[in-house]
Amino acid sequence: MWKLAEQKGEQEMRRVFVRTLEQLMDENEKIVALEADLGGASGFSKLGSSHPKQFINVGIAEANMVGIAAGMSMRGWIPFLHTFAPFAVRRACDQIFLEGAYAGNTMNLYGSDPGICAATNGGTHTTFEDLAIMRAIPGVEVYDPADGVQLAWLLRELAGRKGVHYIRTTRKQMPDIYREGSDFQTGKANVLREGRDILLIASGLALKPAIEAAGLLNERGLETAVVDMFTIAPLDADTIRSQMAGKKMVVTVENHSITNGLGAAVAEIMAEEAGGILLRRIGIRREFGQVGSVDYLKEYYGLTERNIADTVMESL
Repeated sequence: MWKLAEQKGEQEMRRVFVRTLEQLMDENEKIVALEADLGGASGFSKLGSSHPKQFINVGIAEANMVGIAAGMSMRGWIPFLHTFAPFAVRRACDQIFLEGAYAGNTMNLYGSDPGICAATNGGTHTTFEDLAIMRAIPGVEVYDPADGVQLAWLLRELAGRKGVHYIRTTRKQMPDIYREGSDFQTGKANVLREGRDILLIASGLALKPAIEAAGLLNERGLETAVVDMFTIAPLDADTIRSQMAGKKMVVTVENHSITNGLGAAVAEIMAEEAGGILLRRIGIRREFGQVGSVDYLKEYYGLTERNIADTVMESL
């Protein structure tokens, strides 16, 4: 069972990833880490020192890295792969599709710094379409964890599961949402707060501003529910159905394009069953990435608690 964190804090996601992966490697010698020459950025270089027989730096060859992982999966290894999200998904898409999902192999792909987390790396390193691509591939599980507690739990869960799993999260600090020791369920959303008027659905980087926006809306007399949809595929349609019932409006918030991302996935459910409930999708609208700090880009693309709350009020 998960519980919300009682105190404010934050964890660097790459440190959580490497620390958890080291523990998993200690427990299972068949777990192997593959890196596309970004070991310094991801922290995976530490794995090369602590577990040299379970680490491979393939160089700047992302598609080849996926092919190597597929071959290792066929021989009983459990690969964890890292590169920046645009290189993981756009550059290696065909290999993920054919050598991963279609061939029935197992690989756990960490696409780091998705969306605005690319920050000053700019448009070439920005991916607003990774969810769109990955959720369209049959059988691929897609995750957008919101903090270090959720990420560590997810890595342990996926280490014992077959199939292709895509995890998108920043390398850097994320605020604590959940209490240490929390348990989750893949494919099951977390209802963080109940409310009868407005439903906010968010994941990953967008979850914290959604929680804070709910507070602002409650102050304006609108009881606001918040759902953490950390599993993007398979989507928890049952929670969407139950939570949207009787609401004045549903709002999705995502660090991604609204095209075929979380908002589109929710829209697909609502189009079939919502019965006229208003939907607003907050995210990127057919734009390329910009250069700037994460805080600047949150403002630029409207991923702030103030913009979420204002969107609700203006729409009503």
